[in-house]
Amino acid sequence: MNDPIWLMLVKGVLVFIVLVLLVLFTIWYERRVVAIMQVRPGPNRNGPFGLLQSLADGLKLAFKEDTMPRTADKIVFIAAPVIAVACAFTAFSVVPFGPEVSVFGIETELQLTDFEVSVLVILACSALGVYGIVLAGWSSGSAYSLLGALRAAAQVISYEIALGLAVLAVFFQSKLMSTGAIVEAQAEGLPLSIGGAEITLPGWYFIVLAPSFVIFVIAMVGETNRAPFDLPEAESELVAGFATEYSSLKYASFFLAEYVNMVTMSALAVTLFLGGWAAPFPDAWWPGANEGFMPLVWFFGKVLAFLFFYVWLRGTLPRLRYDQFMNLGWKVLVPVSLVWLMVLAAMNIGLDTGNELPTRIAFAGGAAIVVMALIFFWPSRKQYENPAEPDAGLGGFPVPPLDLVVPPNPRSIKQLEPANTTSTPINGSRSEGEEE
Repeated sequence: MNDPIWLMLVKGVLVFIVLVLLVLFTIWYERRVVAIMQVRPGPNRNGPFGLLQSLADGLKLAFKEDTMPRTADKIVFIAAPVIAVACAFTAFSVVPFGPEVSVFGIETELQLTDFEVSVLVILACSALGVYGIVLAGWSSGSAYSLLGALRAAAQVISYEIALGLAVLAVFFQSKLMSTGAIVEAQAEGLPLSIGGAEITLPGWYFIVLAPSFVIFVIAMVGETNRAPFDLPEAESELVAGFATEYSSLKYASFFLAEYVNMVTMSALAVTLFLGGWAAPFPDAWWPGANEGFMPLVWFFGKVLAFLFFYVWLRGTLPRLRYDQFMNLGWKVLVPVSLVWLMVLAAMNIGLDTGNELPTRIAFAGGAAIVVMALIFFWPSRKQYENPAEPDAGLGGFPVPPLDLVVPPNPRSIKQLEPANTTSTPINGSRSEGEEE
C-alpha cells in the first residue's frame, strides 16, 4: 500500500477512534443484552438508553486512587497493562474494512496496512498480549494474581494451537496469507461437479471449512479470556485474578485490551470465514452493495453478530472447571484439528480436476471413511457408577451432606461446647445433662 503519510496517519487515528467507540458500545451492549436475558432493565440512566454509561464508568475509573502494592515490581507492574493495550490495538491494523475507495482524489483501500503474511501479525499480537497478563500477575506480589497469570499462560498455549490449526486450514484452502487477498478469494464461488451436474457453492469458508470455523470460534473465546473460559480472572476463585492488585487507569487498561481483543477476534473470524466486508447476498440482488463505503455496513454488522455471540455465551453458560477447560483444548480441539487437516488435504487432492476419476474417488472416499470411523469409534465418556460408600469429604474437598440437611446457624447456638466433644447442638437446643 503506497498511501501518503498524512493519509496513513488519518487511517491510524480513525482505527483508534473506531476501536475505542466499539469498546464503549460493546460494554453497553453486553450489559443491555444480559439484562434482557435476565428480565431486568440494565443501564438506562446516563444518556439515551444508557449509552453514556460506559463513558461514565471509564471516567470514574480514571479519577479513582491509583494504588500499588509495596511488594510489586514497579516497572513491570506499570508496563504490563501497556503491553496488553499495545498488542490489542496493533492487531487490528491489518483488518480490511472495505474495498478500494477514493479519498480526496486518492485511491486507497479501507485498511490501515496489508502485506503477504498479515494474518500472522494478528496471531502474533494475540500471543504477545498474554505477556501483559502474565507479567501483571507475576509483578503484583499476590498469590491470586500469580495463579491468574499461570492460568493465562497455560490457556494461551492450549488454545493458540487450536486457533492456529483452524487458520492453517484457511491458508491451505486459499493458498494466501494476506487478509485482503483472503476476502477477495471468498468472493468467487466454489465450482463442484456431482454426478455430472455442475453446482457452485458460496465461496465463504465457513461453509467449505465448517469444522475449522467451529474450532476457531471456540478457540477465540478461550484466547480472549471470555466466559465460560475466563479462568485467569475468575472472581469467584481468584478475586479478580491477574488484575487483583490494579486500580484506576491500569485496571481499566486491561479491560480495554480485553474488549479490543474481542473486536479483533470477531473481525478476524469475519475476514477468514464470513467473506469479510462482502455483502451477505449475491451481487445480482444489489450490484452496488460491495462498492464505495457501503461494505462498512456489512463488515461491522457481522462483527456485531459475533459480539452478540460473546455476550450470549456469558449470559448462558457457567464457567468451566479448569480440568474441563484444558481437556477441551488438548484432548478435543487439537486432535480434531489435526485429523480435519488431513481429511481436507485428501479431499482437495481427490477433487482436483487434474486427477483421474479413480484417484479422485479414492481420496474423497478415503476421507469420508476416516470421518465416519472417528464418529463411530471416538471414545465415549465412562458411565457414572454410584460409590459404594458416600464421600464424607475426608482427605479431600468437603462435599454437601447427602441428606441435604441445612446446617445450624452459628448465631442460634447459645453456648459453645468444649472442643473435645463431638455432639453439636441444633437449633439452639441444649445437650443432655446441661443445666437449665
